[in-house]
Amino acid sequence: MTITPSDKFLERSKKLFKKHPELREKVKFKLVTLQITPTHPGLELHKLKGKLNDVWAITIERNIRLAFLYVSEGILLISIGIHDEIYRDLL
Repeated sequence: MTITPSDKFLERSKKLFKKHPELREKVKFKLVTLQITPTHPGLELHKLKGKLNDVWAITIERNIRLAFLYVSEGILLISIGIHDEIYRDLL
């Protein structure tokens, strides 16, 4: 399964990693896990609701989420950051 970052994801991840460089390795680990075992309970994978019902998210740590879409080519990463901020950005 191919994982592709969107421009928005790259922008937000750059800001996040600048503030929290320790999250870079956690994100890499979670993405590898998502690619190999998408139903792994450690991902806390969940589908969003309402206007975002096509969007899925995983938990990176506590209040940090990574949002993505399943597309024909695999996975499109669309946002990463603090829970409320990324969901607000997606609306």
